[in-house]
Amino acid sequence: MKQHKHAACTSILVGKKASLDGATYIARNEDNYVANWPKKFFVQPQVHNRKETYVSPYNNLTVQLPSEGLRYTSSPDANQDEGLYEEDGINEKNVAMSATESVFANEKVLAYDPLVENGVAEDSITTLVLPYIDSARAGVEYLGKLIAKFGSAEGNGVLFSDKNEVWYMEIATGHHFVAIRIPDDCYAVAANQIGIEDIDFDDSKNYIWSSGIEEFVEKYNLNPDFSGWNFRHIFGTDTKKDRHYNTPRVWYGQKLLNPSIEQDPESSDLPFIRKPEKKISLEDIQRILKSHYNETKFDPLGSGNEEDKNRYRAISLSRTANSHILQLKDSRAIEWKAYGIPSFSAYVPFFTNANDTDESYRIVPEKLDLKSAYWLYETLAFVVESHYQAFVEDNLDYQIKLSKWARAKIHSVENEAPKYSVEQLTEYLTSKNKEIIEHFDKATQNHLADLVTKGTELSRLTFKMDPNL
Repeated sequence: MKQHKHAACTSILVGKKASLDGATYIARNEDNYVANWPKKFFVQPQVHNRKETYVSPYNNLTVQLPSEGLRYTSSPDANQDEGLYEEDGINEKNVAMSATESVFANEKVLAYDPLVENGVAEDSITTLVLPYIDSARAGVEYLGKLIAKFGSAEGNGVLFSDKNEVWYMEIATGHHFVAIRIPDDCYAVAANQIGIEDIDFDDSKNYIWSSGIEEFVEKYNLNPDFSGWNFRHIFGTDTKKDRHYNTPRVWYGQKLLNPSIEQDPESSDLPFIRKPEKKISLEDIQRILKSHYNETKFDPLGSGNEEDKNRYRAISLSRTANSHILQLKDSRAIEWKAYGIPSFSAYVPFFTNANDTDESYRIVPEKLDLKSAYWLYETLAFVVESHYQAFVEDNLDYQIKLSKWARAKIHSVENEAPKYSVEQLTEYLTSKNKEIIEHFDKATQNHLADLVTKGTELSRLTFKMDPNL
């Protein structure tokens, strides 16, 4: 089976009592193996009385689709030769999903339950699940049934949330997975390795697992611990790659939310679930997704030595195609999007109770076009990084200004929303999304123009005559 380009992400999950505003959050940087991988963003409509078979362009997985499907936001690849890769969205029942966080099982468990070549893979997961679920837990259960029937082609971590619960599901082998409900007062950071730890098989309220997983582990003598049942220990890996590519990202996310706790960035024992030292804001989540070991010697853009700056893989990368934060509280459902390198981009809020998105998000040309949101933010990132020290403060001011504006705009829209009927509200929020896009586009284009104008004075191809000559 061919290797797809979507295989490196960082995820954050936050329970409602751990967040500043009482919302649940799931968030992820969708990273690829290449820097230029355009993404679209639009609304998939409801479907009724459908008779259709889904066939994956990636691995020919073939599934008969349900006749009825919910409306949902979708973030597919612009080039779909390899598959849809819808990745993340919120459906009309205000259930959010992000798929996937690529994870990898060890050779011992894969020997006895290998991956299934034409099983469920990342390219298909959101498409096959999000339109058909009415809660976060139902998402885990629905995907679990697909894995039981078709098998899994990959190791994947999948995020689900509704206004009350946040779930994280790790699919490790061809047919085995576990899922954990993130405690309301806790958060989790995941980074391309199996992270879920102890499973309580007497607690089906907070854990879900594949049928026969206990018997599978016992039959093949796969549990390395003298006591307990730790999914990470049994199914996960513990390699040099983990210690340089994966665990440092978890370390840094926890460092920002639990700054008083000293941990080793290469530790194999970083906890998956943590209680934060203070309530987590939307901006805190953005800060993590934008981060590159800021204010440490490991920052690739910092002043450390070359060995330290290249020691660990950062969270925000040039190959982050789509950074998203899915925010749910009561009837509020907002999907925050950042294209380009998240470190330099603004997160744009979208009310997901909408029937369309702006053309600048729906249509993505193959080559640079500043009318396209994807290309606009890719260009901004390229310009900022080209003269990072000269541009970074201006860029931070731009981000903060838009973040403040977005909070005020959302507050204003939500104050007006109760005036509209259920039927009118979708049209109203669709129109507000357009206003938000227009403001962000104008602000970003102005910022880009200012940087380019300033940058003309920074060329190395300049010459000043020495008066002594």
